[in-house]
Amino acid sequence: MSLENDHREGATAKAIEEQTAKLPSDLFLYASVAAMGASLTLKVLGKGQTALFVGQWASPFLLFGIYNKLVKLEGHDAQDSKEGTL
Repeated sequence: MSLENDHREGATAKAIEEQTAKLPSDLFLYASVAAMGASLTLKVLGKGQTALFVGQWASPFLLFGIYNKLVKLEGHDAQDSKEGTL
């Protein structure tokens, strides 16, 4: 089954993908773990509200990591290379 996509990425999305693809995927995992560690440290130090704020960063970092991986696997470069072989 072939899914055709007639929609093209805009210039902004391509620029973001080009910059994002340069970052290693592990970076986002480490950032997420660091946010959890910082949150725990802040909680132990009695900074409860700040700990909650910093702790909420873990999920977005993991989502950025997923986006990063998708860009590397299925980004506009993959689409452009398929067009070049036709």
